[in-house]
Amino acid sequence: MQILILGGTGAMGLPLVQILSCENDVYVTSRKERASTGRIKYICGNAQNRTFLEDVLCRKNWDAVVDFMVRSEETLKDLAPLFLDNTKQYVFISSSRVYAETEGLITETTPRLLEASTDKEYLKTKEYALSKAREEDVLLKSGRKNYTIIRPTISYNTHRLQLGVLEKENWLYRALKGRSIVFSEDINDKITTMTLGDDVSKGISSVIGQDSALGEVFHITSPISLPWSEVLQVYLSVLKEHLGKDVRVVMTKKSVNLKFKWRIYQVIYCRYFNRTFDNSKISQYCDVNDFTPPQLGLKKCLEDFLKNPMFQYIPWDLEALQDKASKEFTPLGEIRGRGAKFTYICYRYNLELIYKLAILVRKLIFRIIK
Repeated sequence: MQILILGGTGAMGLPLVQILSCENDVYVTSRKERASTGRIKYICGNAQNRTFLEDVLCRKNWDAVVDFMVRSEETLKDLAPLFLDNTKQYVFISSSRVYAETEGLITETTPRLLEASTDKEYLKTKEYALSKAREEDVLLKSGRKNYTIIRPTISYNTHRLQLGVLEKENWLYRALKGRSIVFSEDINDKITTMTLGDDVSKGISSVIGQDSALGEVFHITSPISLPWSEVLQVYLSVLKEHLGKDVRVVMTKKSVNLKFKWRIYQVIYCRYFNRTFDNSKISQYCDVNDFTPPQLGLKKCLEDFLKNPMFQYIPWDLEALQDKASKEFTPLGEIRGRGAKFTYICYRYNLELIYKLAILVRKLIFRIIK
């Protein structure tokens, strides 16, 4: 098969490319120049750009196009005909976050937040779960059937290790700098389902080229669920072995993320839900019982990360509030950039109003300059 993967350089994309290239010609778009090898060919360009997409989609008769890009509902409405007209199977990567809270196992027909929520203010937003559901509807209402919708659960790999709503930059960075991990009681006992990125990729690859998967929706998740408290203990055990000492944990009653308007919805409309899944639908195509148990997968990924730890952007507003909760301080020399230092100081020392005023003034100045 001739397969095009848009944005296939992340936690799920990288292993999917390797799996599919064993028997297929795989073309991967990337903003960076990458060397092609064997049956893997890289195409340099921006897969958000319509002109670029038109050029790439017209190059071959694609058997499948797998879309990992984050788009808006409006953008997908514009691009959907282009995708559906130029491939036998358009694989859209959605998210299991679309599901509303439910008792028992989640199936693909479990109501979505988009239909089930009565929170009018929330429904006005373009929050991730709502955006993905609206994008799904673009395909579901298209009148076409040559698409497959995939809803992965929380996926992890060596470079993405979550703890509740916290990315590794929000908890692991602190631990390696000698500060406390700050977690919260409101999430600690909730049940989660975390799936190794490689296993999600196995599931995706299993439905590619399958006529029976056209027009269908699948979630791809581990069959094992566990409380976040157990996830934390896995991390702490690995860190103790690595550092030679226990890492201090400070438990707040509520997630610190709730103090930020733009971060609250992931907490209350995802991490507050107990998430366990019925995998019978995807099990028709792959053996989910062969997926890596999260206790083992998380341990191995953290151990591998610690061999060469590299962090992305540290959100210093959140870091400051975690320091406040743990009664700790980050040396200003550790924080790069005057703006980041200013952000940290304002949030650490209850000067948020000054920070917000400074941001407002900055916006006004830019408007005047324009």
